[in-house]
Amino acid sequence: MFMIKIGDIAEDTPVITGDVKTQAAGNLFAEQPDAQGIVVLNGSKPAGLVMRSRYNLKLSAKYGYDLFMGRPIELIMDPCPLIVDSEDSLSEVSSLAMQRNQEHLYDYIIVTSSGNYSGIISIKNLLTKFAEVQANTATWTNPLTGLPGNVLIEQKLTETISSGLPYSLLYADIDRFKEYNDQFGFKLGDLLIKETANILTKYTDISPAGPTFLGHIGGDDFVAVLPGYEFEQICNGILHEFTVVSQKYYTEEDWRKGYTIGLTRSNQIEKIPLVSLSIAIVTNQFTTFLTTGDLSQAAADAKKQCKSVPGSSWHIHSCFS
Repeated sequence: MFMIKIGDIAEDTPVITGDVKTQAAGNLFAEQPDAQGIVVLNGSKPAGLVMRSRYNLKLSAKYGYDLFMGRPIELIMDPCPLIVDSEDSLSEVSSLAMQRNQEHLYDYIIVTSSGNYSGIISIKNLLTKFAEVQANTATWTNPLTGLPGNVLIEQKLTETISSGLPYSLLYADIDRFKEYNDQFGFKLGDLLIKETANILTKYTDISPAGPTFLGHIGGDDFVAVLPGYEFEQICNGILHEFTVVSQKYYTEEDWRKGYTIGLTRSNQIEKIPLVSLSIAIVTNQFTTFLTTGDLSQAAADAKKQCKSVPGSSWHIHSCFS
């Protein structure tokens, strides 16, 4: 899924310092009726949180006014609010927010950047944005695999090219898939595609260089974007597991022979090779790609090289090939 960083949806709220008297917080709440919380800062670092509901509850309790009014806000604030980094994803923060105990479930979430306060997220806006993302995900993902589809793939490729950072693009597709689908039916064909998606997810998720992206172009075509250039071990792992897993989609005899017997469209008997997996690799290590079209063309060229080799293989695009 196209990742949304929590810093992208951070909001403003009133802030005060810990030595400010309780009455100052009350004045802020009175002046800003829409504010449900105030962040307490120590310099530029968040030190605590005062939610309006808890502030009113403290002061309205027996002896509360006498105990807290005119004294530092530190006596009322929550010293351990949920604090997240602006680079954290929406899904990560949503999970952390829902793990809080009931008393703090609807408290603001404080957002920091490099440890310094940068804003808050209200639960209302967090859930609204999360629901919006879920709806968009359902719209823009492949229904068979649940992976991002063409719109999100295009967004990711554009973002990758624009970043200027090292990347490796893996374009994978199943060789002889159409023949397999025609011979054994779409049910087994769909299972093979989903199994391939699981294998690709498993190995691209363990990239040592950081977060990866995997999308499903459609049919038996997939694209992955890895940070850096450490793709060889990942590709070898994918191809090995695909070979092992694909055995169960054939009889022992067919697997031993290395082909199946089928009919051409003109009803001629022919030997059909078993499915295999081709992975075309394109990097910006030695070539700069300015558009997603250039990147896609390079991947298509590398895929042709893969297809010329019997069985599963990977091939890296070369500007000299």
